[in-house]
Amino acid sequence: MSDPTPLIQAVTCDLAGKVRGKGFPADQLEKRLTRGVGWVPTNIQITCFDGIGDSPFGSIGDLLLRPDPEAEVKLSLPNGQSEHWMLGNIVTLEGEPWPLCMRQMLRDALARLERLTGCHLNAAFEHEFQLKGPSQDNAGFGRAAFEAKRPFLEALTGALKGAGIAPDSIMKEYGPNQYEVVITPDIGIRAADAAVILREVTRSVASACGEEATFVPIQDIASVGNGVHIHFSFVDGDGAFKTYDPQGPAGMSQITDAFAAGVLKYLPAIVALTAPSHISYQRLTPHRWSAAYNNLGHQDREASLRICPVTGDAPDKIAKQFNLEYRAADAAACPHLALAAIVHAGAQGIEDGFTSPAPTTDDLSELSADALASRGFERLPETLEAALERFGNDPTVAGWFPDGFVPLYRAHKAAEIDHVKDMTVEEACAAYAETY
Repeated sequence: MSDPTPLIQAVTCDLAGKVRGKGFPADQLEKRLTRGVGWVPTNIQITCFDGIGDSPFGSIGDLLLRPDPEAEVKLSLPNGQSEHWMLGNIVTLEGEPWPLCMRQMLRDALARLERLTGCHLNAAFEHEFQLKGPSQDNAGFGRAAFEAKRPFLEALTGALKGAGIAPDSIMKEYGPNQYEVVITPDIGIRAADAAVILREVTRSVASACGEEATFVPIQDIASVGNGVHIHFSFVDGDGAFKTYDPQGPAGMSQITDAFAAGVLKYLPAIVALTAPSHISYQRLTPHRWSAAYNNLGHQDREASLRICPVTGDAPDKIAKQFNLEYRAADAAACPHLALAAIVHAGAQGIEDGFTSPAPTTDDLSELSADALASRGFERLPETLEAALERFGNDPTVAGWFPDGFVPLYRAHKAAEIDHVKDMTVEEACAAYAETY
């Protein structure tokens, strides 16, 4: 019997937030770094349920998926198995970036921010997930529930380190079998790559430990959901942090203030990209500690955009810690696409000279639509269909993305919606828990 041939998988995180790819013999790596592996344009329309949305490409066309050595993952799992895969870039047969590649869309957004400000984005994705199966009762944030899963949590922390990600903390969260993992920030595209890697590593380690992890946006509408909180700050070319200004509104520098204002203005449109599942909108409701309005909050976990706390009082220490957190996101979203949308919205705010409203301190759910509007706020879309309508009808937002992207994305999501249209909410949550 011949010895097994080691394989490397070139992968991409797509519109559905799913990681798909193609393997090749490891001894072909040098060739594949240049030539890539064959890919198909219509693959972009595969939904999270493996349907295919209406595609302008049909069966026509060829692309290449070229692995990126800067996004390589080698895992040795607790069950003795191993993994070797690399995130890649989708390019044309001539080697040019394919405009609809998620990593390329993020690169375009980051380049826009850097042209406007001279700053790089420093970001981190904070994830909540749940383990399937029986859970301990009355175990929110509990020590015993943490200890019950210590072998898995320690294996996950080690695997993340081995994948080049620096863990910050890991905890038993409030919900049943819910955990939260926090990693340290990275500059630019690496932040979104790290989010993809974290999700895949978590699933693989859980499986190797006899567990099953799901990043479903919400598993039980009577309980809490699983959010993705995207933290960001700004660093100039010399490594100096440019997010904080003690004289600025709520401590925000001029760049931060304008960026935050842009995000808030366009949040009702971009939420279709950052919370993109049919059930995401069961989570984005008042009093779930998620996000329901396009408001800025100071240390407020009900705000869509939160000014995070800092420790210490020395200005240089505050400047290194000061960051904002986008809370209207979940793991049904492709991290590259979600971050691209946030960066473009913020960059638009900088270009147009926007200023942010004061952080809210009251319960916005008690206000009428007119009262909200008088303060510049609105309720975020309450269904995926409504979010897609806002996204599709905003010419400014459409202009941030490649030609044809908006109808392509809407067709993709229409196919996903069609898959769950006859399901009860409970059945839809279960279906999404299986795919995410």
